[in-house]
Amino acid sequence: MSRISVRGFAVASATAVTTVGAVVGVASGSTPAADDNNFEATAADATLLADIPAGQQAQVQTASLTQQADAQASAADAAAKKSVEEAARIQAAKDAKSKKQAAEAKLEKERQDKKDAAERASRSEIRSASSFAQQGSYTVAEIKAIARQIVPADQFQCFSNIVNVESSWNYRASNPSSGAYGLVQALPGSKMSSAGADWQTNPATQIKWGLSYMNGAKYGSPCGAWSFWQANHWY
Repeated sequence: MSRISVRGFAVASATAVTTVGAVVGVASGSTPAADDNNFEATAADATLLADIPAGQQAQVQTASLTQQADAQASAADAAAKKSVEEAARIQAAKDAKSKKQAAEAKLEKERQDKKDAAERASRSEIRSASSFAQQGSYTVAEIKAIARQIVPADQFQCFSNIVNVESSWNYRASNPSSGAYGLVQALPGSKMSSAGADWQTNPATQIKWGLSYMNGAKYGSPCGAWSFWQANHWY
């Protein structure tokens, strides 16, 4: 469909009116208001003032709209891409944090398992009292040396603390009131017979029994027994 500018239409319309008037005037015997030269000039002006062909205008407008649409689409794509990348970055950070926490938890569990295994192994590796040559008597230094070979190194100080307060490392110590006997003051002393028949005269037998008692369910270890002793002054 062809389009004519407003200005062109107005000039063309005015020209048409003038032409009609001239014709009417001639018919009625009146003198025209304008001569023939003016008429031709007005017609020429109307032709020169016409718009650019409508097809070219449509092409320009279509190109402009297409550029705008392309720009908007590009902006939308960029925004969507940025949003996706940001979401991916956040998810990657969360995944990395979760993996790190899981790895740390696994490492801590492995460390604790190794520690527990070492403690269990230490508690089970109690030398038999029969492996120590029995003597007629023992000094405190000799008894401590035996204890160091039987009691795990990380538990020795706690074990020593209990023996210090119970018997001062006297393997023949006896409590006449209660009947408690030996290094760890077993009550009654005959309990230690489960570790060996020589419980009255062999400090190794007493140490073995005392360690087994402290490792029991009640205390779990010499240090557990020592903590209880500090709170109650008995164990």
